[in-house]
Amino acid sequence: MKKETKKFQVPMNDASKDHKDIQKAATLLQAGEVVAFPTETVYGLGADATNNQAIDKIFEAKARPQDNPLIVHIGSKSDVEKYVSDYPFHAKQLVEAFWPGALTVILPAKDAFARNVTAGLTTVGLRMPDHPVAQAILQASDLPIAAPSANLSGKPSPITAEHVLQDLDGRIAAVVDGGPTGVGVESTVVDCTAERPIILRPGGVTKADLEEVIGTIDVADHLLEEADAPRSPGMKYKHYAPDVPIWVIAGDAPQMALVYEKLIAEGKRVGYMISEERAEALHVNPDISLGSAENVTEITKNIYAHLRAVDQLDVDIVLTESFSKQGIGQALMNRLERAASEIIID
Repeated sequence: MKKETKKFQVPMNDASKDHKDIQKAATLLQAGEVVAFPTETVYGLGADATNNQAIDKIFEAKARPQDNPLIVHIGSKSDVEKYVSDYPFHAKQLVEAFWPGALTVILPAKDAFARNVTAGLTTVGLRMPDHPVAQAILQASDLPIAAPSANLSGKPSPITAEHVLQDLDGRIAAVVDGGPTGVGVESTVVDCTAERPIILRPGGVTKADLEEVIGTIDVADHLLEEADAPRSPGMKYKHYAPDVPIWVIAGDAPQMALVYEKLIAEGKRVGYMISEERAEALHVNPDISLGSAENVTEITKNIYAHLRAVDQLDVDIVLTESFSKQGIGQALMNRLERAASEIIID
C-alpha cells in the first residue's frame, strides 16, 4: 500500500544530531521505519539493523532479493568490536586508515543483527560513512543502520534526493535531502576474513590506496554471478541498468562508428553516452556527454546520474565507451559493465 514519503531538508553544514529533521528521521528509524539519507558515496535506504521487520521493509521497498546481504553503517570505529567475533590486525589497519569513508570491511559477525541483514551468512559488512548527515542520523538514532542504495533493485543508484524519490516515493517513510553525494559510486568492499584481504567490489577506495596501508591485496576474479551466497552487495544480480539497453564498446572510435552504422542500418535509434574526446573523434554531438576522459574521477562521480538520464532519450540503444580500470576506473567500469546489455570487445 502506498504511503506518504516525508521529505526532510538538512544542509551538510547544518547537520547535527540535535537538528529537528535529524531527530524526526531518527525517531522513524527507532520505530522500525525506513529512511533514505545521503552518504559520501550514494544515498542509502536505512533501517534498524537489529529489527527483522524493519529490514523486511527495505527489501519490500527496493523489490530486492533477500539472499543479497546488506551493509551495516555504524557511527564509531570503536563500535566494530561490539558487532564482530574476530577483528584481525589488517582489518584494524584499514579501519584506522579509511574510516570514516568509502570502505566496507567484511568480518565474522556476532549474533547482533537481524538474520535478513546478513542473508543467513556468518559474516557482516560494516562501514562508517563520511557524511555529516549520515553521521548525525547514526548518532541521533543510536542504532546500527543497514543501508543499501536507495533505489529500486537493479536500477542506477541515487546520488540526489530527487533520484531517491523517482524510485521510492510512496514506498518509504522519509528521505533526508542533504544535497548531492560526493564519490558517486558505492563503497569498496573488502573481505577481511581471509588471510590476505580480497576486494569483492571496487569503489571509492582504490586497490592502490588499500595496498599503501596493508601491502598486497587480492581482487575477486569475477563478481560471482552464479554464486549461491554472495558475500557482498552487488555480486550476484544485474545492477545499475536503465530501461534503455547500454552497449559498452571496448574498442576505439572507428569501431564504435561501425557498431553505430550497423545498428542504424537495422532500423535502430541509437544514442551516444561518451566522453568529450570520443565525441570529437567521431565528429558527433553526443546525447549525453560524460565529460573529459582525462578526469575519470568526475565521470565516476556522475555516472549514475548519466545512467538515469539514458531513459529520457528517445532511442532504442545507447553506446558508451570503456575506460582504463586503473584507480577509480575499476569502480567506474564495474558499474558500466554491470549496467550493460552488451559488451563489444572486437
